[in-house]
Amino acid sequence: MFGPQLLHVDDPGGGRSGPVSTIMRRRPAQAQLPRIAADGRGRERRPQRNSRLEVVAASYGLFTKRALGASTKSGTHFGTSTCASSSPLSFANAMWQDGWMAADSEHKSISARALGIALSAAALVPHFTTPAFAHASERGYVMLLPTGYYVVGGAVAVAASFLVLAVLPPRLLERISASRLPIGQFGDAARIWISTLAFAVLAILVAAGILGSRDPLSNPLPLTVWTLVWVGLTLLQGVFGNVWSWTNPWYGPWRIFSSVFPAFRDRTMPQGLAYWPALILFASFAWFELIYRAPEDPARLAFALMAYWLSTFVCMIIFGYEGWSRRGEFLSAFFRMVSRFAIVETTPDHPSGGRALSLCWPGAKLWSAQALPASGMLFLLLTLSSVSFDGLSKTFSWLGANGVNPLEFPGRSALVGINSAGLVLMFIALVAVFFAAVFVGERLAGSISFGKAVGLLVWSIVPIALAYHFSHYLTALLVNGQNALVAISDPFDRGWNLFGTAHMNVGAGVIMGSDAAWIIWNFQAAAIIGGHILAVLVAHGLAFRLHPARSRAALSQFPLTVFMVGYTVFGLWLLSTPTAV
Repeated sequence: MFGPQLLHVDDPGGGRSGPVSTIMRRRPAQAQLPRIAADGRGRERRPQRNSRLEVVAASYGLFTKRALGASTKSGTHFGTSTCASSSPLSFANAMWQDGWMAADSEHKSISARALGIALSAAALVPHFTTPAFAHASERGYVMLLPTGYYVVGGAVAVAASFLVLAVLPPRLLERISASRLPIGQFGDAARIWISTLAFAVLAILVAAGILGSRDPLSNPLPLTVWTLVWVGLTLLQGVFGNVWSWTNPWYGPWRIFSSVFPAFRDRTMPQGLAYWPALILFASFAWFELIYRAPEDPARLAFALMAYWLSTFVCMIIFGYEGWSRRGEFLSAFFRMVSRFAIVETTPDHPSGGRALSLCWPGAKLWSAQALPASGMLFLLLTLSSVSFDGLSKTFSWLGANGVNPLEFPGRSALVGINSAGLVLMFIALVAVFFAAVFVGERLAGSISFGKAVGLLVWSIVPIALAYHFSHYLTALLVNGQNALVAISDPFDRGWNLFGTAHMNVGAGVIMGSDAAWIIWNFQAAAIIGGHILAVLVAHGLAFRLHPARSRAALSQFPLTVFMVGYTVFGLWLLSTPTAV
């Protein structure tokens, strides 16, 4: 299974404009080109001082079937995405100086099309092939690995876990899930101050998004939102519990507001709303992240965040903080669900008035979860389907099926309709298959309590969602996490070095080369397989609450296990198939 990795140029607004890759880093060692940014009306802007653009052109590796067979038999692994690094830059600089690119003494502006042609030509020079740097928010390599063995092995492992759990006594699993190791206690006094500080940090980041660099890899706002919060904080929630309840930017301001206006302190959210507000907001968030043409544009993201923070704060005043943060604000609802998988648990400690802290097994808190209403079930399934579609939408298979040549990727703007439909269809397909698996399982077990069963068993999706989150965004976290460290030292692009990291070299090599590709692939594959095995375990624990008899519980879980085996195969295929962007 192999193919070219087509990389691209990112325009400052987030659109894609050609088959080359752009890595924008501070002060790279190679030759420099002026950065070309666009203003809010889409016009080209003069190059900014103290900004850098490193353009890396991707070359296309051609492998014969014979070479592929030899590499597979010998166990050789490749990272097939290659590019011209310093040589294409020198070539492009020469073209710039010779006037091939439209420029004058004052503006020196360059069209994106000319840049794409110049660098694509440079990339095709056979002499200039060195490892590529991909845009860190996308998969930057295609691996020539014996993926068939991984897929079969992963499917067998998930199926075997079902057989093992089917013969284990329910009481043993209950004792394991109930075991806790106390490690201390803490108070909530600092929570209001930490949240208020988070609000101040958010305000600075929004200001940086409006006033700082238009480069998404130099501005701290998109790096914080898409890498540190959406990727990093999600994974922290899955390990250490609900950190977001302390670090969200609403709790502190709401506590201050409610102390000044105590009449708003005891507001409650109508039960009839359930999770529908969170579902609608998460669907909008997923569309903005995956479909909208410029989700990383700092200024647009800043205005979107301002509008969202303000509207959420108003809803918390109207419906109460607890109700809206649990079932209305989508990030809080998602993070709260994910935190149930964590190995750290906090419970009220009544004698001290604080909270007790203890350790538990991964996913143990999911066993005691209450059945979710229909809106909660759909919300949790949407979180998984959106990440899955993000991976699917970039594959050669998806693009080819929709009549798009992946080697001539037209950009996100041209795929808004197709991908919007795909996002909806992916969600509908996942809901239909999951509901069908639960329905058939309940019929096999001789039960008719489908509503309660599906509301309870949907919690088994949490380990899978976390596994997909880790696997899909791992490379983005490794590279863009470094970019974030650089950007926070100079948030307004003024040449500052507040934390001593502004001149730090961003090591994109951490995801490049055959050794790195092998390590990353194995971590991703292990996460996918391990997440599904834990999902089977959680589903069994929940099934015993529905069917105390071990035989009936095992029968009810057979169709759901088949679903999880299939999703394991799908997840591993997504990791190994060629992608266009």
